[in-house]
Amino acid sequence: MEILSARSAFAALAQETRLAAFRLLVRAGPAGLPAGEIARALGTAPSTLSTHLGLLQRAGLVSSERRSRRIVYRADFEGVGALMRFLMQDCCKGHPAVRAAIGGEAA
Repeated sequence: MEILSARSAFAALAQETRLAAFRLLVRAGPAGLPAGEIARALGTAPSTLSTHLGLLQRAGLVSSERRSRRIVYRADFEGVGALMRFLMQDCCKGHPAVRAAIGGEAA
């Protein structure tokens, strides 16, 4: 992951509603949740939530799929993994145990 992508992801998560939506989708797992269900759970207007979910999607943290008239959102675990690896790549001066714990090569 490049620094601009990481910055975009952090910016997307830096807002309370987006962070809450993202955490809800992470808990929902690969099945995801319909947009209406997310809006109800967060007490957010659907149009406002759509804007937030779009920002998370552009940041590579959320994906969506249209199912008939509903849009189902899910956490993009590949994008989340890339962000976590970005955060940890320089941790502890490349100590092998830390690198292994985050799925990176042992130094």
